[in-house]
Amino acid sequence: MKLNREPLLILAICFILGIFFQDNFVLERGWIYGIVIVNLGILSSIFFNTYFLHKARVILMGVLFFGIGIILHFYNTLSQKNEVLVHKKEVIVFKISQKLKSTEKYKRYEGVGQWRGASFNSIFYIPSNNGELDFNHYYKAEAYITQLKKPQYDFQFNYAQYLKRRNIDYQSYISSEISSTERSDLSWKDQVKQYRLNVLWKIDKIEMSEKTKAFLKGIILADRTEMDTDTVQDFNRSGLVHLLAISGTHIVIIFGLVYFLMVRFIPLRFRKYAIILSLIFIWLFALFIGFGNSVLRSCIMLTVYFIFVILQRKPDLLHSLALSAFIILILDSQQLFDVGFQLSFLAVLGIFWLNQPLLNLFPRQDNYFKKLIFNTVTISLSAQLATLPLVLYYFHQFSLISFIANVVIVPFSEVIIVFSFLMTLLIALGINVSILDTVYDVSIQFLLKSIHWFAGADEVLMRNIPMNLIEVISISVVVYLLRPLILKCNLKKSINFIMAVLVFFMIRIGCNIIENQKEEVLIHAFSKNEIISIKNGNRVCFWVRNIADRDKVLQFVIEPYCSSRRIDHFEIKEIPFSTKKIVFRGQVYDIK
Repeated sequence: MKLNREPLLILAICFILGIFFQDNFVLERGWIYGIVIVNLGILSSIFFNTYFLHKARVILMGVLFFGIGIILHFYNTLSQKNEVLVHKKEVIVFKISQKLKSTEKYKRYEGVGQWRGASFNSIFYIPSNNGELDFNHYYKAEAYITQLKKPQYDFQFNYAQYLKRRNIDYQSYISSEISSTERSDLSWKDQVKQYRLNVLWKIDKIEMSEKTKAFLKGIILADRTEMDTDTVQDFNRSGLVHLLAISGTHIVIIFGLVYFLMVRFIPLRFRKYAIILSLIFIWLFALFIGFGNSVLRSCIMLTVYFIFVILQRKPDLLHSLALSAFIILILDSQQLFDVGFQLSFLAVLGIFWLNQPLLNLFPRQDNYFKKLIFNTVTISLSAQLATLPLVLYYFHQFSLISFIANVVIVPFSEVIIVFSFLMTLLIALGINVSILDTVYDVSIQFLLKSIHWFAGADEVLMRNIPMNLIEVISISVVVYLLRPLILKCNLKKSINFIMAVLVFFMIRIGCNIIENQKEEVLIHAFSKNEIISIKNGNRVCFWVRNIADRDKVLQFVIEPYCSSRRIDHFEIKEIPFSTKKIVFRGQVYDIK
């Protein structure tokens, strides 16, 4: 792929590499000033027309955007100092900015608190028996404020860093009574959020099963805060979680529905105004549901695509993708480290790179049914192949059933999304049609049971798959080389592909050998207990005091440790409650 063919994409990649570079090496202010000077020099060179500058212009532009990525991320990550370092109960005033997923004990909200004149961003934990909070009020309560800490070990999820990227430094636990007063400074953004919250509350009042209502909130209003853990797990295991995440599929279908209605009322000669009005509608819809990464990316790409159509120019998918990446990252460079952002863009790249070559392998698509089935198969396979390296890197598991589940369920996604959208619209307008509620409830219950059946295929679910960054890069090269191999299978391309596969396995075997030579004893703090792990080669034994918490121990301690340390076999043994110390190879370990 040459720069003169896809310049915007290549520059976007340079820009992204600059953000990654700054995030890992954290250059100080003096270095940033130096990069600013270099960038100004490159910009000034544009006005000179010499042979050397003409030949080096491609490299200089790449360096320029690499530097812009470094500079932008530096200013996006400047720490904001405040004095809210409280580790005791204090009375605070706060307002909420977003509702988060609830736990068994707490309802969680993201918001801004005030304490002794200092403002701080925090996650607020409200007892589950408390009423729902809204955006119309300020709240006052006694809270225990804690500062987030880094995880104990490298294999654990760094929740502190995750929240830091969202400019959140604190957690506030509220246990006392909460008083409220109506806000007089409600912004238009808060008014939109409150109206969305009102629609969510209206859905709660409809006579449908709880799972159906949670599904409706998730698939249209991007609210999965009340979805039960089992349902979320079913979507994750079946590889259908993208059906819940508002993505390009949802935006395109909703755009198509609105456009279909528009052309029925607008004369043919004003057809382009139907496109413009439909685009305005999806942007308003995106604003209403909160401008998630995939939503913003889809809206930008769709808008750029139809601008090309209106101007009667050939649309370019990669230019649209690169432009959407620029806009999102310029607004907030921290979005680059969001898993959803990465998977969303990789899925689109995968579809662009592999869909057409895979489609060419199928028979001629001479009717609608063939087009639907073949495109579903190739698009699902393309997206899954492109995102597989990152899925393994972040989640360390993959189910072979996910491809089949996508082929079976996705063809019906258009009907599901349109039906859900119309149901949400009727509920928002206060129109309640009992027969529609019943039909929708029965349909979604059948869908959820089908997804649960796919998710129950544990025999094809591969867990604890180790994957480091070097392996991700090497297997991504394998996926990249699939396209030329499929388009024209010859000896040279076959050798390149086989060599890439062999390099991946050599790297993987090498990483396994290095890790399996290590011995390690760790004490894991979990809940109010401690767990001891004793690793020897590719085997580990976990000593646990309370076996009743086995599922949580597996999820939060054992599985992350096994995937990080490339463990092939583990066992769990119970520590008697009377045990205070464990002696292993002459070393004494105190346990609580």
